[in-house]
Amino acid sequence: MFPASHRAIMAALLSLAASAAFSQSKPAKDAPWAITIRKKDVTRTARFYPYTLDGIAIEIMAVRASDGSIRTALNTCQVCYDSGRGYYKQSGSFLVCQNCGNRFHIDQIERIKGGCNPVPITAELKTDLGDSIGISRQLLAAAKELFRYWKRRA
Repeated sequence: MFPASHRAIMAALLSLAASAAFSQSKPAKDAPWAITIRKKDVTRTARFYPYTLDGIAIEIMAVRASDGSIRTALNTCQVCYDSGRGYYKQSGSFLVCQNCGNRFHIDQIERIKGGCNPVPITAELKTDLGDSIGISRQLLAAAKELFRYWKRRA
């Protein structure tokens, strides 16, 4: 069973898109973005996009799946995030959790929620800007606590 703090953070993040407040305040296409991902730069090799919010380092990953779609996620594990090593590195077509060693195929990003895998950033949580993808500060603020110990513990 996950600690109450983890359940609360995950519930807030994963239900953000469903909330009326988010859908009404989702930034317009011309809004300033916390992170902008150029689609032409995304390949089968995961790219990592850092962002710092209130002194906490956050990282988004983007990779092109075998079907050609661009998949995005927070580079933190839904289970191991508070270990300090709950982040991913790519090995071939897999992402490997640096805490528990779970291997996660890049085609599963955004498709599987829960368990030891990257926290998905689904279509409802990002904005297609045509030649790029916008990730809002609001989303990163909701996810910030998942990164509090990120890459800080041995």
